[in-house]
Amino acid sequence: MAIEILHLSSVVKNALVDHSGERLGRVEDLIVRLGDSPHPPLAGLVVRIGQRSLFVPIDRIADIRPGRVELVGDTLNLQRFDRRPGELLLVKDLLARHLINLQGARLIRANEIEIARLDGRWEVVGVDPSPRVALRRLLPRWLARRIPTRTGTVVDWASIEPFVAHVPTARLRIPYRKLARLHPAQIADLVEAASHDEGEEIIEAVGQDRELEADVFEELDSEHQLEFIRSRSDAEAARLLTTMAPDDAADLITELDQERRLPVLQSLPAAQQRKIRALLSYNSESAGGLMSPDFLVAPEATPVSEVLEAIRTSQAPPEALAVVFSCDEVGHVSGTASVVSLVRASPSATLVSVVRPDPPHVHADWDIHAIARKMSDFNLTVAPVMDDHHLMIGVITVDDLLEQLLPTGWRRDYGMATADE
Repeated sequence: MAIEILHLSSVVKNALVDHSGERLGRVEDLIVRLGDSPHPPLAGLVVRIGQRSLFVPIDRIADIRPGRVELVGDTLNLQRFDRRPGELLLVKDLLARHLINLQGARLIRANEIEIARLDGRWEVVGVDPSPRVALRRLLPRWLARRIPTRTGTVVDWASIEPFVAHVPTARLRIPYRKLARLHPAQIADLVEAASHDEGEEIIEAVGQDRELEADVFEELDSEHQLEFIRSRSDAEAARLLTTMAPDDAADLITELDQERRLPVLQSLPAAQQRKIRALLSYNSESAGGLMSPDFLVAPEATPVSEVLEAIRTSQAPPEALAVVFSCDEVGHVSGTASVVSLVRASPSATLVSVVRPDPPHVHADWDIHAIARKMSDFNLTVAPVMDDHHLMIGVITVDDLLEQLLPTGWRRDYGMATADE
C-alpha cells in the first residue's frame, strides 16, 4: 500500500475540526520529539483557539489531511502549550532553517518538511530543500496548490541533523556520534558554510573528542580559526592548541592579536611550547615555517622489526610516518625508506639495507615554489628539511604543500563549503 506523504505547509494554518466537522480553531505548529528513532514521531499539535495557544496530544488527533485536522470526539482540553525537554516545533524551530545533511556533509535549508503515517503513528520522514517549494509558504493557497508537491530533491530525515542550540528550552545538542562519522575536512566545510552560531554548535559537538576538535580546527581556514579562537579564553585556546599539530598551532598563534600571543604560548605544555617557539623563528612562508617537527629517524643499523614497532608507537602524524629516515653515526640523514618497503623487507634486515641513499631535501629558508619544484621533480610525499649545518629539523608533507599552493577560499570557490539554499 502506498504511503501518503503530507507536507507541513498543507497542514499548518488549516482548520482543527471536531468529529462532526465543526471548526474549533487553527493549527499553528506540529511538535516532534527527537530521540534515537530515524524518523522522529509527532508528539502533538499547537493549535490556536480564540486568543490562546493550546497543546493537543497526538493521541487526540483522529486524522491529518491537507486542509484540515480532525479531533477525536467533540471536546478539547484547554491545556496551554508549554514546551517539554526534547521537543521541537516544526514551523518555529526547523522550517526555513539550516539543517545538516550527513549524507554528503552539506547544509540544506528546510523549505518543506514531510510527514507520513507509518505503523500507526505520524512521523517526520523527509526534508525538501528545493527553493521552489518555499513558494508554497509565500503564495496564496489557491496558487500554491499549483506548485508540484515533490521536486526530486527530498532528503530522508534519517540523514538529517538539526541545529538546536537556538532552542535552549529543548535541552538538545547535536549528537557527537553522528558528526564523528564524517572526515574532519567535511566537518570543517560545514562550519565554514554555517553561520557563526551554527558553527559554534558544531564545534561544541565535536569538542567531546579533543583530537577530533583539533583535527577540525586544523582544516578550517584562518578566518574561521580566528573567529572561534577569539571567543575563547587564553586557557581554552591553549588547550585546543595543545592537541593540534605544532606547525598548525604555530600558524594560528601568529594570527592572534599581539597581546594574546605570549599568554597563550606560555600556557602550553613545555614540550609543545618548545616545538612551536622553534617554528615561530622561521618565516611562515618558508620551509622552516611550513614544516612539522615530528618525524621518525633511526640509526642505520636498526633492525626493520624495531623500525616498524617505532612506527606503531610513534605520536608523529600518520602522513609524516609514510617515510622513515636513517642517520649515520654523527646524526646526518643518510637515506629514506617508505613504510611499504619496510613491510616488504625481512624483519631481521637492517634499515640501511632498505633505504634509498642520499635523499633529496629542502632547506629551511626555501620558499614555497622551490619546495614544490623539489617535491615534484623527485615525486616526494614527504620532504626532509635541513638547517644550515645539514641536520634534519623537520618534514614537509605533500598535503601541507597543497594547502599552501591552493588559493584562499578554494573550498567555497569549488562548491565544497556552500549551503544548498
